[in-house]
Amino acid sequence: MCGRFVMARASSDLVALFDVDVSGDTLPDPSWNIAPTRPVSLLVDAAPRGDDAGGPPVRRLASARWGFVASGSEGPAGPPLVNARVETAAEKPTFREAVASRRGLVPANGWYEWQQMPDGSKRPVYVHLPDDEVMLFAALYEWWRDPRAEVGSPSRWLLSTAVLTRASSGPLVDVHDRMPVLVGADVMDDWLDPETEGDDDLLQGVAGLADEIAERLVVHEVSPEVGRVSADSPALVEPV
Repeated sequence: MCGRFVMARASSDLVALFDVDVSGDTLPDPSWNIAPTRPVSLLVDAAPRGDDAGGPPVRRLASARWGFVASGSEGPAGPPLVNARVETAAEKPTFREAVASRRGLVPANGWYEWQQMPDGSKRPVYVHLPDDEVMLFAALYEWWRDPRAEVGSPSRWLLSTAVLTRASSGPLVDVHDRMPVLVGADVMDDWLDPETEGDDDLLQGVAGLADEIAERLVVHEVSPEVGRVSADSPALVEPV
């Protein structure tokens, strides 16, 4: 988990749904098959600057690369880091600073898993909440500066993110051993608060609260067409 997910709501819907103060100019379009390295919508709370310093955090909705790029790395090369294990993220050099102060949320309608069957084959399934309720994946984010890009160039800074995962619970236990850390509306403000120092206790606390949401998850089989990166339509989430 998780290698593909769905965000079928328009960015304008997310702005209203999550009381966003500032939204990016190039937010991703709805997609029923978001794959690694694709742009995703990312919610963050940033500390105000300048004349507004000391005020309440500013909630932003931005477009981020799905695939974490550490600030001190050489850039987005090699297999993308789309997931981070909640059990070890606080101690990993790659994610440690992001855990401390760069925590975000990735809105989604659901995600896909490939369930191992007794005969050795795998079937794709779609995991979602009833009535297409928007869920929130706990995420870490980072800014990477391209040393080759000129100052002021749009490509100078890359925003990237990874989804936190934990051991599965609820209906997912029979599907896959890992699932996203799902964040409820009652804890999202604390998770995003840039003044809250992130540590392993925070990670484990938020991960533990995901059990209640996980019990509500619905799983159904979908077409193998979802395995094609180029496939993208509402038909992908229909039961077969």
